[in-house]
This record gives sequence, C-alpha cells and structure tokens, in this order.
Amino acid sequence: MTSLSELKFFTTPEHDCSYLPDEQAITLFVDPHTIIDTADYSSLSAVGFRRSGSHIYRPYCHNCSACIPVRVPVSEFAPKRRHHRVLKKNSNVVVSANPPQLTDEYFSLYDRYIEQRHADGDMYPAEPNQFESFLVDGREEAVFYEFREHGKLLAVGVADILLDGVSAIYTFFDPEDRERSLGVFAILWLLEETRKKSLDYLYLGYWIKD
Repeated sequence: MTSLSELKFFTTPEHDCSYLPDEQAITLFVDPHTIIDTADYSSLSAVGFRRSGSHIYRPYCHNCSACIPVRVPVSEFAPKRRHHRVLKKNSNVVVSANPPQLTDEYFSLYDRYIEQRHADGDMYPAEPNQFESFLVDGREEAVFYEFREHGKLLAVGVADILLDGVSAIYTFFDPEDRERSLGVFAILWLLEETRKKSLDYLYLGYWIKD
C-alpha cells in the first residue's frame, strides 16, 4: 500500500461542468501510470475519489464545492415504505455476479438506456468501444451484476469491491420498464449485498444539490 501523499496527481484545464450550467470545472486525476492496489483504491474512495474506466478522479474546482461525495453506512440504512414497494415489485428478480465484458445483450440494453435517458449527454450515441473503455476496462475489483427475471435481462449494475465497502460505478437498465424503479432497486440490492459481505459502506458518487 502506498501513502496517498506519495501519489502523483494531475489536473485538467478548466472545462464546462457536466453538472451545473455556466460553471467551469477542474478534475484531479491520479497518475494513470501508477499501480494502484485495492488498498490504495479503497483509501482514495474514502476521501471522495471515483472511477471511470481506468481513471481515478475527483472534482478539484477552485470556486465551487457543489459535488459532495456520498457513501451510505449500510448498518444505519433502514428502508422506507417506498423502498419496500420497490423491493416487492422486483421480488422475482434474480441477480448474478459476472466478470466485466462486452456482449451483444449488454450493449443492446446499454444502447437503449443511453438513447432514452441520456441523449443530451456526452455518452450519446452509445458506442461499443466507449462501453469497453468506460465499464469493462479498469479495475480487477469490478463486477457486473446482472438483474434478470425469467431469463430476461432487466439491468446491469457495475460495482467495485473495496476493502471497506462497495463502490457503485454505473447502472443501466430497461428504460421502458418504469414501474419497477430499476435504478432504485439496484441501489437497494447493492446495500444489502454490501451488508452480506460484512462491509461498511456503499459508495454512490457525488450528490449535487442543484
């Protein structure tokens, strides 16, 4: 394990913020040539870093602190009534863990999700090489969790297994199956999976009030 103070970091030039209009952002990256083991990665996650593909980063904006890293202490989480409704709607869903990979089935679901949910974002249009660089390449800790009902693929949750928790990297799901609240269900399932693994936290990314 390397002391975080010994790591090299790089910053990007200012660029348009992906989250807040009319704001400029700076991103801090861990040197991509540095070997980051699971212990280092876990320590970086604990201080607010996230992963995209093989890059580990966090916002580093001089005049803004709107991006607040969020992790849920799973021992303190208590589902609310609306969460129980979501769990009931998905009671027949079977989840299995698989290695990260690009398959026709995965990409078809991802393509439909991006098309309907994020057509105004920088991941549109979905491309197989972008899927690989974003979700398949990167870390040995990564898992693809398949959510299926009667064999039909409903969602895929991409997560990294850390020393102190699980980091939810990305979830894509059937955009037409709105009744199930599949995005919420995936997070509820990951919370329980984290608890089963006797880990402390589910890392969820950045919360931005506006």
